[in-house]
Amino acid sequence: CDDAIMYKRVVKAVAQAHGLEATFMAKPFAEQAGSGMHIHVSMNDADGLNLFASDDPEGTAMLRHAIGGMIASVGDCFALFAPHANSYRRFKANSYAPVAPTWGVNNRTVSFRIPAGPASSRHVEHRACGADANPYLAVAGVLSGIHHGITDQIDPGPAVVGNGYDRDGSGDDKPPSNWFAAVDRFHGSKLLREYLGDRFVDMFTTVKRVEQDRYFGHVPSIDYDWYLRNA
Repeated sequence: CDDAIMYKRVVKAVAQAHGLEATFMAKPFAEQAGSGMHIHVSMNDADGLNLFASDDPEGTAMLRHAIGGMIASVGDCFALFAPHANSYRRFKANSYAPVAPTWGVNNRTVSFRIPAGPASSRHVEHRACGADANPYLAVAGVLSGIHHGITDQIDPGPAVVGNGYDRDGSGDDKPPSNWFAAVDRFHGSKLLREYLGDRFVDMFTTVKRVEQDRYFGHVPSIDYDWYLRNA
């Protein structure tokens, strides 16, 4: 997380030195794919051996339980993974951004991907976060889900084979589709109150709701383009 923050600062400083401006917005250009922050996770034992390592491309039972926990918690964590109004413009079908709580092997259309590679490198790639997410909070959410899944031995269900965008998800696991729903769900999450604490959940929610009020307190130019003559 420290390296990610330093990377952002260096990129912005170098761009500025050349008369340019760098951004880590999730969706700076409507006609192009957005910017994600994929988090790769493995777990070692006390001897430094990868507990997810397996000749099976789907990894060990522990890895699948970790994925099950991330699937179960991704909706509650979405306010951390997609923290701004602009964040939700990134989630479109066939946009390289996942839209459902799915997992698969070497499949870039799902939220949780087990990359191909030698058995010793087996791990999971968490693909939901936007580049605008706070790395520290995003990783805290990811690790909360992993711990939850391993502790409760949550079954992630079968891996998706083929186009993950064909499965839009449903029920409690489906991530919120907008900023307001994400913050409300985060605030009401018993799981995240257990892992992150009531004080943090309440304070983060308060900050985000103030940000939402300020954001929608401005009338953007698109309102005039769409509604000025039609209302």
